[in-house]
Amino acid sequence: MIPLLMFATLFVLVFIGVPVAFSLMIIAIAFGYTVFGDLIFLQLYGPLLSTASNFVLAAIPLFIFMGAVLERSGIAKRLFYALQLWLGGLPGGLALSTIAMCAIFAAASGVVGAVEIVVGMMAIPPMMKAGYKNDLIAGTICAGGSLGTIIPPSVIVVVYASIAQLSTGQLFAASILPGLLMVVFFVGYILVRSIMHPNDAPPLPLAERTTPVAEKIKISMTAMLPPLALIVMVLGSLLAGIASATEAAAVGAAGTVLLTLMFRELNLKLIMDSLGVTLRITSMIMLIIAGGTMFTSIFAVTGGGNLVRDTVETIGYGNVGIIAFFLTVVFFAGFVLDWVSIVLIFIPIFAPIVKSAGIDPIWFAMMVLVVIQTSYLTPPMAPSIFYLRSIAPKSMTYGQMYRGVLPFVGAQMLVLVVIILFPAVVTWLPSVLVGL
Repeated sequence: MIPLLMFATLFVLVFIGVPVAFSLMIIAIAFGYTVFGDLIFLQLYGPLLSTASNFVLAAIPLFIFMGAVLERSGIAKRLFYALQLWLGGLPGGLALSTIAMCAIFAAASGVVGAVEIVVGMMAIPPMMKAGYKNDLIAGTICAGGSLGTIIPPSVIVVVYASIAQLSTGQLFAASILPGLLMVVFFVGYILVRSIMHPNDAPPLPLAERTTPVAEKIKISMTAMLPPLALIVMVLGSLLAGIASATEAAAVGAAGTVLLTLMFRELNLKLIMDSLGVTLRITSMIMLIIAGGTMFTSIFAVTGGGNLVRDTVETIGYGNVGIIAFFLTVVFFAGFVLDWVSIVLIFIPIFAPIVKSAGIDPIWFAMMVLVVIQTSYLTPPMAPSIFYLRSIAPKSMTYGQMYRGVLPFVGAQMLVLVVIILFPAVVTWLPSVLVGL
């Protein structure tokens, strides 16, 4: 009964407002004490030491620093303006520019919050001025921001690879095609809605997008080369086998600083603000990782693994039943837990069962990551909604936000279906790009 009571207590503590990291630690120590007594802290020392000395996790602050610097530099503004010049005349052009901006920015930073807040602050005023419906504005920005979950380099992928003991390079390679597919589905929804309901997303007035082609190309080259250079430096070095995940993150962090210096936007305030954000977010993630490690270690030694196996065997249906059960658990956990907690709590429990069942762990990882991505948009947690609320005008209500994200959740579910039916979407690219 201890594993079941641990989860029940966790949800109670989260619902009454205890921070997730402290909830995990309190439960681990309290329930561990009933088993180990005064030796509980010695029992927890080993898992904490292995986590603290995990070299892969050093990539987290570096990727966060990349996003923080990009957020405060002018690179993002120039990129969004260039995309508007090319896409603004299409139905839903500003929304299409927003999704494209989010995709590129996600590929250059890997931090969901940074992507959504930066793009949202730039995209909301022109979309409202153009007469876009509030629910479409909200859905576009929230869904676009969530692309930071799956488009590499993603902090979530780094943590998942570390916990599941998988190759970070292979997971990054595996997430490229699903990430592109997600962008295509998001764009498809915006185009269909904009064509069927032109008043929901009118194109930009001709006067605001009339620029000579030569000038467009010049602006685009200046705006797009910096983020593309970052993407090539980070992903290129990683997928080519030149650098590890941590080394690639260091290359990206250094490259971001150099690009900011080249555009004469580097100053002491920018660096100090970026370091402050990096410290806060990294501390939060690492504290949850520590709590999750303590929680799962006690869960395992009190029979949690056997409980999950027995549940899966009771459900039946072989590997299909295993996958369906695990994805359902992750989906509903996303209603109340953040992504770090989901990965830290459930992946150590699921990974051994997935391996023993002969399920491709890379394929399973991508399915889990897509489901985790939906947790950014599903209430009551819905971090993307709260990010948006912090920058949206008062005229945009919570009801409009929740209605706006629903079609994009449907698009995410379609990507999940494609991955389930066609595993090669996930497994082909790692076999080609990463020789590990």
